[in-house]
Amino acid sequence: MSSVRRRTWGSIIPALTLAAGTLFAASSSTARGTDLRDGGRTRITELITAEQQRNDRELARYRRLRREVDTMARQAGRRDARVKEAQARADARAGSAAFTPLRGSGLRVSLDDAPQRGRLGHSVNPDDLVVHQSDVQAVVNALWAGGATGMQIMDQRVITTSAVRCVGNTLILQGVVYSPPFHITAVGDPGRLRATLAASPEIGVYLNHVEQYGLGFSVRVLDSVTLPSYTGNVTMKHAEPVTGDAQS
Repeated sequence: MSSVRRRTWGSIIPALTLAAGTLFAASSSTARGTDLRDGGRTRITELITAEQQRNDRELARYRRLRREVDTMARQAGRRDARVKEAQARADARAGSAAFTPLRGSGLRVSLDDAPQRGRLGHSVNPDDLVVHQSDVQAVVNALWAGGATGMQIMDQRVITTSAVRCVGNTLILQGVVYSPPFHITAVGDPGRLRATLAASPEIGVYLNHVEQYGLGFSVRVLDSVTLPSYTGNVTMKHAEPVTGDAQS
């Protein structure tokens, strides 16, 4: 029995050695002397960077075209009284629609990821250590409920229909990707805004994670802050004719 085993292993070992050598050669050729995992991370990072740069170019082009359209509309208003009247109505509502800067007192709420899992133990669920879309949305909803007259997330003005999306631990707002910490700034009565934050059940759940896992949460009162005007796209859902006898 032992002689059979020796003869069997004697024929298998050379085959295993040849297969291992082939795998090492293929791995070396593929990696070309680099870490295969690092190469994958580098490609993903390069892809994200390229897409962000493309988005920045498209955003700059959109803003340039929007300025051109506004300029042409103003020029048309000098020649057409109806256009001028419509522009006057739009200008009167621009502030409430967030198309002009807003200044006043308010709050800034900051959310941040917890420390790395290694500091808290390997049994911790990674999902418990990051800020989620629902956490950002809970703060936004509480601030609107508290009577906020304007709001800004990171460096962008938002409106009631602005969509907040999170992918992993990054936030995507109007095509721009942000990493934590996330800052939400609202103009309004600071006392009332703090009260609605404290009363929010969803924020209460987040605060439990702050205590358990060290997620970041801070609220800062701002005596004076200026929110930029909204620069995102607006989709028209309802329209009225300029003249009363026209059909919509």
